[in-house]
Amino acid sequence: MKFLEDWNEIGLKIGREIRENVLKYYGKKEGAKIIGQSPSGDTTRLIDKISEDIAFKHLSDLNVNIVSEECGDINKNSGSSWTVVIDPIDGSFNFIHGLPCFGFCFGVFKNNKPYYGLTYELLPNNIYEAFHNEGAYLNGEKIGVKEYDKNNIVMSYYTNKDMGIVNKIKRTRCMGAFGIEMAYVSKGSLDCATDLRPHVRTTDIASSYIICKESGAIITDEYGNDFKLELTATSKKKIIVANSENILKDVFGL
Repeated sequence: MKFLEDWNEIGLKIGREIRENVLKYYGKKEGAKIIGQSPSGDTTRLIDKISEDIAFKHLSDLNVNIVSEECGDINKNSGSSWTVVIDPIDGSFNFIHGLPCFGFCFGVFKNNKPYYGLTYELLPNNIYEAFHNEGAYLNGEKIGVKEYDKNNIVMSYYTNKDMGIVNKIKRTRCMGAFGIEMAYVSKGSLDCATDLRPHVRTTDIASSYIICKESGAIITDEYGNDFKLELTATSKKKIIVANSENILKDVFGL
């Protein structure tokens, strides 16, 4: 298989099939049925399981390592240079409560380095994607981060303590689907997406990590250091995704 040509086709095929099969559960209690628990300790619901099964169906014949939110690390001793990181439904709480911010996240890494990212925002049918060193795209059109404006900072912001950040920005938007919120940074709808609890899992962010990097965003830890992405289903970290290093100084004092 020529992965350079085919990874986007595989990701899109999975995303479209997920969309076709799960939207009938949108906002309905049937989709919230508890199936089990993920390795990171979160509840696995019916919509998560349906979506993950669809992804596995398309990936099972490939010699790849898989990191999935619901089932954890699969084939990790396969010896393959390829790792696929998926979040079957990013924002499943939103999905089952009828809130229209959720999606499918599909990140591909070769020798643990970013290769291809697809974040599929299912309800508006928005496809964010990027190959390493080839730019970021939304529905086939090139995108980039917004120009920094200190007086008009809009960010999604999650924290478990008062850091006074809200007084330094114009608007906050907490949407409950961090992979999607990162994609919003990549197209300039948000200046920054931040989670300082820490609650962010690799499966939440792997696809949008690649897209944001290709769009010109910076991604750091809570100290302003380069964010270290660990390809495991159990990692939980703090993260800052921003359109400019100036945000680190002006908002976070870093």
